[in-house]
Amino acid sequence: MGKVATVFKVYLEDIAHADSISKQISQELKPTGVQVDDIGFGIKVIKVMFVHEDQEGSTSFEEGLRKISGIKDVEVEDETLI
Repeated sequence: MGKVATVFKVYLEDIAHADSISKQISQELKPTGVQVDDIGFGIKVIKVMFVHEDQEGSTSFEEGLRKISGIKDVEVEDETLI
C-alpha cells in the first residue's frame, strides 16, 4: 500500500473567521498543510491537505472537518497517490 494525498476545499459560513477556523483545523486535525485562498469577489476558502495510508474508510478527515463550527461545506478537490 502507498500513501495518498487528499486536498479538501472548505467553504465557510463567514469569511471573517477564515484565519481562526484554519488555526482550529490545524490544532484539532493535524493536517499536512492548511492554506486560506481568495477565490474572488471577497470569497475565501480554506484548502486542507492530509497525507495518509491508502486504505478504505479515509472519509474520517472529511467528517472531522464538517464537525468544526463555522464550516458550511467540504468537498474533495484533489486526491492522488504519492
